[in-house]
Amino acid sequence: MGRVVLVTGGNRGIGLAIARTFQQAGDTVVVTSRSGDPIDGLHVVKCDVGNTASVDAAFDQIEAEIGTVEIAVANAGITRDGLIMRMSDDDVNDVLNTNLVGAIRVARRASRAMMKARTGRLIFISSVVGLMGSAGQVNYSASKSGLVGAARSLARELGSRGITANVIAPGFVDTDMTAELSEDRRNEIVSNVPLGRYASPQEIADVALFMASPAAGYITGAVIPVDGGLGMGH
Repeated sequence: MGRVVLVTGGNRGIGLAIARTFQQAGDTVVVTSRSGDPIDGLHVVKCDVGNTASVDAAFDQIEAEIGTVEIAVANAGITRDGLIMRMSDDDVNDVLNTNLVGAIRVARRASRAMMKARTGRLIFISSVVGLMGSAGQVNYSASKSGLVGAARSLARELGSRGITANVIAPGFVDTDMTAELSEDRRNEIVSNVPLGRYASPQEIADVALFMASPAAGYITGAVIPVDGGLGMGH
């Protein structure tokens, strides 16, 4: 397709799968990571979405070296799980700043060029726990839930300029993070999923590619669950 696509946190897991999928579709893909370590075949820019200056500098670099971002996938995220009574201010602030405020920073900076071009796609990677909640993840769930309100507000604010804003809400995905769970915990999770398995990162990436395609041109403000039925009704 030949578009410039930005994927934040695109150095592993779901983000890397999304980046590779857009690349295979013919797009020019830039991924950000806090380390900035190179990734074979992809443009990499060092960026901490938790810092406004870092986000602005990353976009400046991309625009100077590659071109304006036409599709922005806000995927970067962290977890600091724990019971609410033991959750520190830093645990709350860091997760909200990265997962929610970081995504808003990216959308704010990306929307400049999109508004001038009168076209663009904003895609936010949320989570099923942002819709149905999860004990021990108050901070994470709140950050992922906030992406829904942000995307829907952006859909109303930017729609007249041809810009769509949508949310993908994955369920449990087979990544390095979930691989660290005990076998008992993995089995417990799968037992609650109607389809009886984890998602693959590719299944999330395929939906992201669709949401950026002409076929999704009239979809905005939507939440697309990719969770095997885990969050149905939420």
